[in-house]
Amino acid sequence: MIKRYIFSTVIAAIAVALLPAKLLAADIPCSTAKLIVPWKAGGGTDIIFRVVADAVNKGGIKPQLQVLNITGQGGNKGAKEARGAKPDGCTLFAMHQSAITSFFSGRVDFTWDAFEPVAMVTNTPSIIGANKSVPYNDVKALIAAAKAKPETILAGGTLGSTSQFIFLLLEDAANVKFKHISYDGTRERMTALLAKNIELGEINVTAAQKYIKTNELKALGIATPERDKRVPDVKTLKEQGINLVFGLDRGVMAPKGTPADVIKHYETAILKAMSSPEVVAALEAKGSIVRPLSTADYRKHLEQTYDTLKTTAIKVGIYKP
Repeated sequence: MIKRYIFSTVIAAIAVALLPAKLLAADIPCSTAKLIVPWKAGGGTDIIFRVVADAVNKGGIKPQLQVLNITGQGGNKGAKEARGAKPDGCTLFAMHQSAITSFFSGRVDFTWDAFEPVAMVTNTPSIIGANKSVPYNDVKALIAAAKAKPETILAGGTLGSTSQFIFLLLEDAANVKFKHISYDGTRERMTALLAKNIELGEINVTAAQKYIKTNELKALGIATPERDKRVPDVKTLKEQGINLVFGLDRGVMAPKGTPADVIKHYETAILKAMSSPEVVAALEAKGSIVRPLSTADYRKHLEQTYDTLKTTAIKVGIYKP
């Protein structure tokens, strides 16, 4: 999978270099374009897209991008705002798989294909996190505790979003049941974990790296094919007998009907920014892996992701669009 991303990135970079200048121009009627981030400032998604927007702006794009946080409804309020915006290039949307899982759970009546894909930028692996007082130190021991006391272990996440979906996937893979508690975003979930109001919560290196290193939170397992070099002591779920790989794929979308030349304008600028070694290092320091995909490849990736998650949603009984 990583080789595929690298190959796509190289091809995309070559394509950008060969584009005639006239193809890089687009008629966009604003001096500043909004990049709607549907989560609160300071959360993992906000952190990542501020780095991305800053890198794109430094490349000299016109219009410049400005991050606009529109929070609420587990990311769906911002998604609705972006969906209703004019398709003129003056509004973009920062998206991850919650736009899919929220549709499956019936929280919204639209999903990723209500937008135009522009480019994927990063992947952030999911970690099964726990407050430091729980009696288990890895997922294997968690599963044993959950089987002993079904539906009693409190798992925090935004209902219908990816932060809940990781636990639904874990329930399905391990044949256990947790008690789900809803929080609107990463910051609220992290606060609840640190305050010991919940036992479990999806965390990631972006938002929780310092808490893992200082033992303020436990990292029970990471949902990656291999261990992550930034948290090398955290075992993968596969190592612990759970065949589960999961993480947030973040990308930029535009309102449906945005002209092709406008999409190309932003795709070119974003792929160029993501090819910078400085940007790669900055995002890795924030806990996210740079995995850029072109417009066409991002669309294919979203189609595949939708089909995979739909199968799971039906299986665990939350599919009700």
